[in-house]
Amino acid sequence: MKEYTLNNGNKIPSIGFGTYKTNEKEGITSVKKALHTGYRLIDTAAKYENEEAVGKGIKESKIKREEIIVTTKLWRENLGYESTKKAFASSLKKLDLEYIDLYLIHWPANAKNYNNWQEANNESWRAMEELVEEGKIRNIGVSNFWPEHLEPLLKAAKIKPVINQIEFHPGYWQPEVAQYCKKHDILVEAWSPLARGKVFENEEIKAIAKKYDKSVAQICLRWILEHDALVIPKSSTPKRIEDNYDIFDFQLSPEDIKIIDNLPKMGFSGELPNHWPDKVN
Repeated sequence: MKEYTLNNGNKIPSIGFGTYKTNEKEGITSVKKALHTGYRLIDTAAKYENEEAVGKGIKESKIKREEIIVTTKLWRENLGYESTKKAFASSLKKLDLEYIDLYLIHWPANAKNYNNWQEANNESWRAMEELVEEGKIRNIGVSNFWPEHLEPLLKAAKIKPVINQIEFHPGYWQPEVAQYCKKHDILVEAWSPLARGKVFENEEIKAIAKKYDKSVAQICLRWILEHDALVIPKSSTPKRIEDNYDIFDFQLSPEDIKIIDNLPKMGFSGELPNHWPDKVN
């Protein structure tokens, strides 16, 4: 499997397993299946309310802990120095782990929810940097940050974010944000890679899938890898968990990449960092 090297020299798999909206039983079962399939990056978040299930799935898999990269995230209502420390401790306990491999700020503060949003982000980051120094976190990053949120953070940070996890899929892939991250050596990680299922209705992607004798999902996940981004598909179906992992035996042509790049908007979540608590469709 292809790996990426983060800006701190650490390695990370190019594909991980997402757990958004998985319940207790489903979470344990699917995490175990993913790990036995070969996935070594598991993504959860405090907001998903399934950290306990993810932790149990990891334990029950019997895969060595040091082989697994576990990601969880700080929810935006817990930004700030003390609240970040408290939220992290809660996640660590729920996951039943001694350390977290990758800890992300889930959404940036903005002017709608914090009087001084830059300070809220920076103080959370300071707390996370201390947790790295204490050995409780291996890597730190952000999620859903635009350049306007990254710039003040980069100026204040002692440790540069290794990752920015953003909505990235055919029909909505934020190339300007991705380019900014690439310029600053921050790896892009793609959430909602299958556009909330909308890709399965797209005739152009179907035609490309037929050409390569691959599934629509495999084409979309491979397209993300072709953009040097990390992808975290989510499924609770064993066959799909396996198929989503089987994307390393082919490459897309530059022409087909361009076709997917230029597809019209589809599958957008409506979530934007500066509009919360509002939602835009």
